[in-house]
Amino acid sequence: MANKAAAKPKSPSKSDILNALAERTGKSRKEAGEMLDALEGIISENISGGPGIFTLPGLFKIYVHLKPATKERTGTDPRTGESRVYAAKPASKVVKVRPLKKLKELV
Repeated sequence: MANKAAAKPKSPSKSDILNALAERTGKSRKEAGEMLDALEGIISENISGGPGIFTLPGLFKIYVHLKPATKERTGTDPRTGESRVYAAKPASKVVKVRPLKKLKELV
């Protein structure tokens, strides 16, 4: 049985991020929260109403990917081996995040 001390570390919570931002910038925790909210607003403006892309230089690029519609098709069910009809799917928008150079070098 695995040892609990050897468990994977958890990702930081929003509170942890706010505390770290406040400490590193010398601002108050409230000001750090306002900066995070402002960044969220900028991202949502660019993704939903603007060009559909947001880049944080060197770290990542967030963009909207348009998935085309698919037609109804027949295929083989992998579990039973019988033929079945797979339903058509409408076109949709998906948000994707692509890592950039600095982020790739961190790993």
